[in-house]
Amino acid sequence: MTRFYPVETSVLHSPAWFVPFDEFAQRVRAAGVATRLDRFDPAENAWTPQDTQAVRTPSAAIAYPELGRRRGPGAAPERYRVRFEAIGYQALYPADGEPFDASVTGVEFLAPPYDDTRPPAWPGEPRLVRLLPGVAFPYAPGVRTVHGVAIDAGTRAPVANALIEARGRTSRDGVAWLERTLTDPRGAFRLALRWEGERVTGPPAGQAFHLQATERPGRTGSLDIRLPAERDRRHVIEISADLLAGSGHHSEQ
Repeated sequence: MTRFYPVETSVLHSPAWFVPFDEFAQRVRAAGVATRLDRFDPAENAWTPQDTQAVRTPSAAIAYPELGRRRGPGAAPERYRVRFEAIGYQALYPADGEPFDASVTGVEFLAPPYDDTRPPAWPGEPRLVRLLPGVAFPYAPGVRTVHGVAIDAGTRAPVANALIEARGRTSRDGVAWLERTLTDPRGAFRLALRWEGERVTGPPAGQAFHLQATERPGRTGSLDIRLPAERDRRHVIEISADLLAGSGHHSEQ
């Protein structure tokens, strides 16, 4: 795990820039975030932990200005990945606009070679890394949450790192809302539902929410729940191939 060092001089070259973003609070998270950097070793076909120190810029970005700095002709770009850790959070690694895949375990990037006279072949681009509330996220008192587990519909095994989502629109002004979380290694999730759902007259009366679970493209599951009647239930979302997907169900009171 790397420690962060403030930038005392300008960062001339960094192959990647990362901006941790607290999605629940909707703001950049400047503290309490740690990273682990790995380099891909082609000879071993494996990721190797690195001790390279990350630096934090005045704008709260995380950079690696020393990666790629090496001398000699014929140097090739090297492949790296960085993993993020913050207490109570789980990092969403696919970038905005990319399909979600639970098997993605870090942000990968290439570090082109450079030295004092030759700049890198391409500049590093800022990348927003979204931090989603995890099972242990310290929600404030009064925040409505639901909990449960995502499982494989065929094997009944828990699905780790699955993306759990609920979305809708407010009834008064039609503003779109989205709540997201990721399952832990046991497939468990805890999702905040701060916004209003679709009103249902009952019985019993309440609000309906549609939960969507995604393991990867083509592997999803869904579940409809009603609150407040089903708030304390352990909700089970079954994930299967989209053509065969069925609805999830409640398993426990």
